Amino acid sequence: MCKTGRVFLRATHRRKDGKEHRYWSIVENRRVRGGRTVQKTVLYLGEINDTQQAGWCRTIEALEGKHRIQLSLFPEDRCPPQECRAVQVRMDRLELLRPRQWGACWLSLEVWAQVGLEGFWQDRLPPSREGTRWLNVLKTLACYRLIDPGSEWRLHRYWFDHSAMADLLGEDFGIAEKDTLYRCLDKLVEHKTALFSHLKERWAALFDVQYDVLLYDLTSTYFESNPPFAEGDKRKFGHSRDKRSDCVQVVVALIVTPEGFPLAYEVLAGNTSDKTTLRGFLQRIEAQYGKASRIWVMDRGIPTEAALKEMRASEPPVQYLVGTPKGRLSRLEERLTGLPWRQVREGVEVKLLPQDGELYVLAQSRDRVNKERAMRQRQLKNLWKRLKQLGGMKLKRDVLLLKLGAARQMSPSAWRLVEISVPSAGESLRFALKKDRLRETRRREGRYLLRTNLTDTDPARLWMFYTQLTHVEEAFRNLKGDLAIRPIYHRNEGRIEAHIFVAFLAYCLHVTLAQRMKAHAPGLTPRSVLEQMKAVQMLDVRVPTTDGRWLHMSRYTQPDKTQQLLLAQLGLHLPPQPPPKITGSKELETTDVVKT
Repeated sequence: MCKTGRVFLRATHRRKDGKEHRYWSIVENRRVRGGRTVQKTVLYLGEINDTQQAGWCRTIEALEGKHRIQLSLFPEDRCPPQECRAVQVRMDRLELLRPRQWGACWLSLEVWAQVGLEGFWQDRLPPSREGTRWLNVLKTLACYRLIDPGSEWRLHRYWFDHSAMADLLGEDFGIAEKDTLYRCLDKLVEHKTALFSHLKERWAALFDVQYDVLLYDLTSTYFESNPPFAEGDKRKFGHSRDKRSDCVQVVVALIVTPEGFPLAYEVLAGNTSDKTTLRGFLQRIEAQYGKASRIWVMDRGIPTEAALKEMRASEPPVQYLVGTPKGRLSRLEERLTGLPWRQVREGVEVKLLPQDGELYVLAQSRDRVNKERAMRQRQLKNLWKRLKQLGGMKLKRDVLLLKLGAARQMSPSAWRLVEISVPSAGESLRFALKKDRLRETRRREGRYLLRTNLTDTDPARLWMFYTQLTHVEEAFRNLKGDLAIRPIYHRNEGRIEAHIFVAFLAYCLHVTLAQRMKAHAPGLTPRSVLEQMKAVQMLDVRVPTTDGRWLHMSRYTQPDKTQQLLLAQLGLHLPPQPPPKITGSKELETTDVVKT
């Protein structure tokens, strides 16, 4: 190990395939509260040879008060009054250091407090005997996932130093030590059920959220890690909604309200079938919140006939509204044809068919008709053009089959409408439109069949309930996109679940911020608000005094007009600037800055 000052080279030894490897990193010693020293990885170098190691050593060698008082500041060329306790500063030597993102961090912590998470976690994550405040570690993890999502390693390596989380939490780099971040994850999942109850009560108090309609759906998230795993590990191969059947995955089941507030979630094995999950969730919600008149809204493929029968036979009956497979529409189409259309709102019509204690609702949306028809026409046009091109080419049969497979992948819906004859030797490609199939497709575009035991409910409400399933899909899009739940780098199954738990916490902050903006600017997304607030930076100001000391100040930049408008609409006020500190040294330890 080549050590010089606070920055040095560190080697990690790892045995792989019967051979020992050395992986090098540049690390920096950081002194934190309690006199402890932690190490921050500055740069990962990988495997380097002895000559490269010597070069890095030469590079590293080249790099090499506690009471508040009231003072008045005067420039060097001005004499302060004798009755005034003043310090003269040399403004020509003023230095601006460490620009870091402050505004989005502060806003995230404000939303954290509004959701009541401070009180919830206070007793559940007490400080360690060494002084590690686990609550502040969790705040850092959740805010990082909300603001600039990435791996815990990136948080340790880069993000924490470029954010003002240390200033806002009164902490130092100790809470971003990589082992501290991972150990915090180990403490979270056991409190999941209690968190669900807390969120339900808090959102009811903040936004008067009702829980009589629940939206239920599932998604999957995959891993790059390679099997085999332990026998009970949840990472399995299964039906991938991300089109990555080559990767192991877990399934995430989620319940949200029509406003998008998440009520509960569960991480299931990657090979879990959708239809096997509903019964367990019904029992879990009833056990946690009691039996009540709730309406479960689900997409087709989730409930089985047996599950629906149990829901109808329950006391009181569990009410449901579900989509149905296209095969059921085919069986009922003859009976539905003779029924009249009823308009439930502009551009939306329904047909109602009571049957065996249930109500079938055939809905038709003009906007959805136009959308699906345009998509089908575009695909059919592209496929037809490609088939003409292939028909004019002289290709071997195997090559032609590969190109047809690629065309099918590009236009899957249109492929079902075309009959294709693969030519024998000396023949050309023949294809024709399946006119009967096209007429059937046109007739069903923009229509979907719903099934419910709410036989006395207004059809307009039923249609509205079902369209709200998009809020679950939006939640999944936010988790996978905006909050970047993937990629997941953890190998330990428990930490994988904790990683998803932190993403769920960040989504709770995300949807709360969205609801706060909805009343004033529904076109603004939480991401756009956070991006605006990111522009509020914090700087360290350092300026020498005429008596040989140094004045240190941390200051956040003043918000511009856009940011001021956002703060006014959110009903928030920025805190006062941190107080300055005068020391006899140019350098100021991070812990001293925080304590001021």
